[in-house]
Amino acid sequence: SQLLKNETEDVRISQEGEPLTVKCENKEKPQTLLLNQGQTEEWRSGVNTCKEVPVSDLGNKSSFCTECGKGFTFSGNSLLETHTKVHTGEKPHSCNECGKQFINETKDETFDCDVCGEKFHVKLNLRRHMRVHFEEKPFGCDVCGTRYRFRSKLKIHMRVHTGEKLFEKHFGCDGCGKRFSSKASLMKHMRLHTGVKPFGCDVCAKRFAVNDALKKHMRVHTGEKPFGCDVCGKRFNQKPSLSRHRRIHTGEKPFGCDICEKRFNVKSKLNIHMRVHTGEKPFACEICEKRFNDKLNLKTHMRVHTGEKPFGCDVCGKRFTVNDSLKKHVRIHTEEKPFACDICGKRFNDKPNLKTHMRVHTGEKPFSCDICGKRFSTNDSLKNHIRVHTGENPFGCEMCGKRFKVKSKLNIHLRGHTEEKPRFTTENNHL
Repeated sequence: SQLLKNETEDVRISQEGEPLTVKCENKEKPQTLLLNQGQTEEWRSGVNTCKEVPVSDLGNKSSFCTECGKGFTFSGNSLLETHTKVHTGEKPHSCNECGKQFINETKDETFDCDVCGEKFHVKLNLRRHMRVHFEEKPFGCDVCGTRYRFRSKLKIHMRVHTGEKLFEKHFGCDGCGKRFSSKASLMKHMRLHTGVKPFGCDVCAKRFAVNDALKKHMRVHTGEKPFGCDVCGKRFNQKPSLSRHRRIHTGEKPFGCDICEKRFNVKSKLNIHMRVHTGEKPFACEICEKRFNDKLNLKTHMRVHTGEKPFGCDVCGKRFTVNDSLKKHVRIHTEEKPFACDICGKRFNDKPNLKTHMRVHTGEKPFSCDICGKRFSTNDSLKNHIRVHTGENPFGCEMCGKRFKVKSKLNIHLRGHTEEKPRFTTENNHL
């Protein structure tokens, strides 16, 4: 038999019978071995008999990290020494150009991705990376058929079916009590409490708590969009963005309001919608102090003060502050009226006009005067009525100075100066 030792364990591999087994010889301390399927078997004091594990489950791993249990082969002692530096934080190698420190000595030879240009020092890592671009998922679950790019992800997924716990969570956070299976995971988590962000962007100096977040951020600068929609071909720089986009095609709306049952395809839209019920308006205009429940609405409002109208009509050149207003305007030229009344069949070029029209049939008058109680079907009608009480006449004639409460009356008056004959209608006869 062979005797394998490290600081905390004395593990003996014996061949007393078939299959080969690994037996614990030290019952003084808890012991952990990393199995080839990512599984661990623990020996704890107070157990009468050691658990036996087939050597076939260990693969060819003979050295184990005392911090996280990761295993290495007979020829991998140098790998174990390098891996230990992950836990100690030791970085003995530094770049001659910028002084940045690394655990491993950087090799001059690099393997470049032909798609996005990302560089790798190990060819195997490049091959794994290419699966991101080509959507290759070579590892499949025999139970449900779900496929993964990496074998490690498949192993984790299999626990859904087996109910097996891959790692016991021995490392606890003193701040919030959350527990982790490795010290490295705990150290990453602690950055949430400490605010430490050791990974910095060389372009914009933005910093991140984990290296993966930095890699995703770099795509903002490189323009890399490795994730493509199978339906319309639109590309994205992050997989969650692609997942959200796909809901446009599927019509899926997984996020629902508990109050009015309205549903949304992304959670951020639900969060904004909830402010309708709570009345919360966290975004304020610095000029007029008007408040809004959505940052985008505030941005649109600011154009009232700046006079910015970025959306222009290609037909008549008229410009608008929001794109929706432009779309509605274009229907004047196309004479498109996509919204129809179910009762009388009258058609409208936008949905709000149809909604207002429906009150003709329902008799609904949701807007009321606080002074006399009179009710109106539209807010504009209410505003015009209020001027009866206030005596306000905001619309003035530039030729004679006469003023009017409503703009339509001013327009009729102006025809007297221009000698334009008014087009009398039944509505005009009642003015």
